[in-house]
Amino acid sequence: MALISFDDTDAAAFAATRELPRNGLDRWRHAVGQHLRPRAGMTVLDLGAGTGAWAAAFTDWFGARVVGVEPAEAMRARTTHRPLLAGDAVAVPLRDATVDAAWLSTMIHHVPDLDAAARELRRVLRPGAPVLIRSPFPGRHHRIALFHWFPEAVRVLERYPDLARVRSAFAAAGFPVSSVEPVAQTTAASLAHYAQRLDRRAHTPLQLISDDEYAAGVARLAAAARDDSGPVVDHLDLLVLR
Repeated sequence: MALISFDDTDAAAFAATRELPRNGLDRWRHAVGQHLRPRAGMTVLDLGAGTGAWAAAFTDWFGARVVGVEPAEAMRARTTHRPLLAGDAVAVPLRDATVDAAWLSTMIHHVPDLDAAARELRRVLRPGAPVLIRSPFPGRHHRIALFHWFPEAVRVLERYPDLARVRSAFAAAGFPVSSVEPVAQTTAASLAHYAQRLDRRAHTPLQLISDDEYAAGVARLAAAARDDSGPVVDHLDLLVLR
């Protein structure tokens, strides 16, 4: 089962604090474009679309038709992107071989059966179409601010599927080629802004640490934010499978 289930409170926190400003995503636009190879009329599946921020970005950036699929009703209620369908990684409500690419952003750890999900993506994707996974992976968290200020959350990250596990599942499903690269994003204009916007309910790793551990991290972050005025730049991995 998923690590957490998103209720109305979690979804509201996610919508309010996790949607990144477009001007901080230039490197993601470039990195995705290199692998997506956008063209007129293409269809992209945004699997685990959440509140629809990435679906809207891909529509604007690439002119693609983006079909969002999201299992949480509370998340679906907070997006204006259309089409947005109810479904999940092991039951995608699309016909066989109708999708030109699949985008999975910070959701792979919620997939209950990774092998079944890989097979389901193989079913809906056209031959040669890529799966693009944006995620923190175990052991590759050192340039993500959340884990710097809340080191206890690393033990939650260790429960996520690692690169080897994801690659193995997708190779078995017919995606034999993969590449991975860290991509920079400006998560907040300053550490003070980062601290101000942080909401525990919007982050799986923070929900799954203790209250005392969370309070200690908030105190560390608040103390540092008084002296640090630079932007917060995180590096998440982009895993591409074909």
